[in-house]
Amino acid sequence: MTTEVKPYVVGIDIGGTNTVFGVVDARGDILGSGSIKTQTYNDLIRYVDELYTELSKLIDSCCGIELIKGIGVGAPNANYYTGNIEDAANLPWKGVIPFAKILSGKFGIPVALTNDANAAAIGEMTYGAARGMKDFIMITLGTGVGSGIVANGQLIYGHDGFAGELGHVIIRRNGRLCGCGNHGCLETYASATGVARTAREYLEKRANEDSLLRKIPVDRITSKDVFDAATAGDPIAKDVFAYTGKILGEAFADFVKFSSPEAIILFGGLAKSGDLLLTPLREAMEKNLMPVFRNKVKILFSEMKDADAALLGASALAWEAK
Repeated sequence: MTTEVKPYVVGIDIGGTNTVFGVVDARGDILGSGSIKTQTYNDLIRYVDELYTELSKLIDSCCGIELIKGIGVGAPNANYYTGNIEDAANLPWKGVIPFAKILSGKFGIPVALTNDANAAAIGEMTYGAARGMKDFIMITLGTGVGSGIVANGQLIYGHDGFAGELGHVIIRRNGRLCGCGNHGCLETYASATGVARTAREYLEKRANEDSLLRKIPVDRITSKDVFDAATAGDPIAKDVFAYTGKILGEAFADFVKFSSPEAIILFGGLAKSGDLLLTPLREAMEKNLMPVFRNKVKILFSEMKDADAALLGASALAWEAK
């Protein structure tokens, strides 16, 4: 009796703004993908129902559920060991959510789950800029700041599954309030929302200076608006990126000291800012490194297209789902 071969898996990347999903084959080719708005669903059951509906349509159009081996999920505060999403600051559902169990029950197939940034790291290591690397740090710059740490070829989970929360390292004591409840976390400054927050502060402090950003209602300014203004030469917007890059560089210098990575790889919407972010980042990082680490660590941008790193990383988990 031969065992039926199931040649496809599903990858799901749950972000603070959007949830992206796709059907992936063993070579890492994405057969089809789709998305829903995470923040639209304050009720978890409604969210899962909508995800099930849209993902089922995609699966049916690509191959059929009978050919899906498993589902891999990358999500904020996701615990690889337990399959739970636990107290995620940037998701609308609070507390401990047995997400892998819920999704497995819904689809009737195995589900594996990990932190979204860990999923991105797995994707980058398998298909992207970290191919061949055994020591690197993945930093995701989105609604929040996530990270995945690979050392000696192994993703670091720690004893409880939550290692690598570098977005919540305190970089300014008594600084900005973070969604996690602490003050001064890296993500309150270096995320897309952190950039918009800095822009609002600069506009208030420099009230006598003209800025393209003043054409936008202050509570609607986004990191993309700041990028567009900086690209157009707006001094305030350029200073926002200089400040953001400086903070990231200072934080990266600390990260280097504990894991000595070959590279730090930037992923996410904010990473598309290019030299506006990279130039001040490199300068601040090198300035704050011990001499033994200087000029050794590469800062690279993800080679994955859009959400593919997290999606493919999550799908890689699915091959091991049981």
